[in-house]
Formats: sequence, C-alpha cells, structure tokens
Amino acid sequence: MTLGDVARLAGVSIATASKAVNDRGEVASATRARVLRAAAELSFQPNVLAQGLVAGRTRAIGLLTDELDGRFAMPILLGAESALSDQEMSVLLCDTRGDAIRRNHHVRTLLARQVDGFIVVGDSNDVRASLTADLPVPAVYVHCRSTSPADLSIVCDDEGGARLAVEHLIALRRRHIAHITGPQSYRAARDRAAAVHTVLAEHDLRLAGEVLHGEWSQRWGRHAARLLIATAPETDAVFCGNDQIASGVVQALTALGRRVPDDVAIVGHDNWEIFAADCSPPLTTVDLNLQQLGTTAVAHLFSALGGAPSSGVLRQPCRLVVRESTA
Repeated sequence: MTLGDVARLAGVSIATASKAVNDRGEVASATRARVLRAAAELSFQPNVLAQGLVAGRTRAIGLLTDELDGRFAMPILLGAESALSDQEMSVLLCDTRGDAIRRNHHVRTLLARQVDGFIVVGDSNDVRASLTADLPVPAVYVHCRSTSPADLSIVCDDEGGARLAVEHLIALRRRHIAHITGPQSYRAARDRAAAVHTVLAEHDLRLAGEVLHGEWSQRWGRHAARLLIATAPETDAVFCGNDQIASGVVQALTALGRRVPDDVAIVGHDNWEIFAADCSPPLTTVDLNLQQLGTTAVAHLFSALGGAPSSGVLRQPCRLVVRESTA
C-alpha cells in the first residue's frame, strides 16, 4: 500500500495525506482522523527512510562500546534502547573491542548510514579519547570520561557509592572496616578507596589494615581475605570493589570459621546478580543503576539534537541494595 492509496480512500490529496500521517499541524483534526483511519484500514506503514530524507533525520543512533560481554554495556544499551523506542527511534550497536582500527571503521560505517548522533560506552568508568572532533553529529559518553571538557560524560558516582556502603556498615556499629578492591590503575578503584578513608575519618575511625588492590576476581577476594585476617584479625566488616571479590571474601571467611554477617559484614559493588544474589549469604551491594545511565544519555543526546548540548561530567547516584551479608 502506498500513500496514494491512503489518500484516495480518505478522499484527500497526497499532500494532505502526507501531512496527516506525519502529524503536521496544517491539517484539520477531522481530516487527520479520516486519513489515519484509512491508513489503518489499508495497513499502511510509512517509509521511514523517506521520512528521514524529508526531515533530515534518520531516527537512528549509533552506539559504540568497548565492552560487549554483557556486564556493563548491555544494561546501558537496554536503558538507551527503551528510551529511544519511546521516541520511535532505533539504535545501531557496534562493538569496537577496544581496538582503534575497528572503532574508526564503525564510526565511518555509522556516519555513512547518517545516524543522528552517537552514544559512546566505556567499560571501566575511566578516561577515554574524545571522538567528537571527527563527528558531524552530537555524541554523549557513558560509563567513561571523555578527554575533552567540551563533551558530556555520564558516569556512576563512585565516591557516592562507596559512601553509601561505608555509612551502612558504620550504622550497623561496625568499627573495624576493611577495603578490598581491584587494580590501582583503575580510576574507579582509586576514587572509591579515597572515599572510604574520607567517610571513616568523618566518624573518627581508621581503616582496618591497608587498602588491598588486586584483580577483579573471586580468586583475589579469597586471597585478600586470608591476608586481611592474618594482618588485621579485628576486622568486623569489609567493603569490596565488586561482587566477584566480595563472593571470594565470603568463601574465604567461611573457610576460616568467620560467620557472615555475625562476625564480619560484607558489602559488594555493582549488584551483579550472578554473584550478589547467588552468594551464600546473598550480598548487600551498591547498584550502579546502569539502565538509568542509558536513559539519561538518550535524554541529553536529544537535548543536543535540539540545539541545547551539555558538557562536563555528570555523576549519576548509585543505590544500596541490602541483603543478608550485612543483615
């Protein structure tokens, strides 16, 4: 079915039918209703590509990610896709795998498809090179910080998340709180560790032992827990850099005869269901609100497309999910 068929059935010109289908304001409401009834009766679907050529928009967004194993990129993608679908827009996903050559190839391909804008997703909340100078359309950076202060970067509030965790443990009357986290090369790990020290100092407390930096893994969690108990046996709570580490810490403490949470309360980070909900006991953890990151990115991208771009770093608040590991 074509627009001409709709126009004939509705008894209007093709121009009027086009205005009615595209919801333009020059058509009387009764006429628009008649055209839309005709379109529904004929199961007419507008040609999206043709509409894009007329409007100068393809109603498609390119999403570039360095991480597609599902942990961070997929929830962000789900949030972005949901927000885009509400506006009848689509997203084209490209995995760059951290490779500059692949990234440039995907950028050229997406630009050839005339996407309206880009969402660039990082994998570690860390700094990454800006692409904006090479793009003729707006871009928003998510779960990473662009090197250009003129760009908008939307990241998780690592310091705020750490504050939630430590203040929760202090409220439970834990006074010997330790911190086991990932590699010191990660900005997020450094920021969370700094926040732990700050919050403890505000309550006249000191960290149990030292900040233990290692891998983002259960193995490191088990090893670090044994080291912690050997050097700081008074430890009665541990804030961990992610849920894998926290799960390993629980395993090691149980093997050492320490009860969780009776003897040692544990808080993880990320709220990764595979580890947090299935741990024994289930982990209290900091949720990054990753889907909300994607939704927020789309909102700011729409603003940029409308001529009102933002810049700087926007930190999205985290939330604490309380489970049995601190109950």
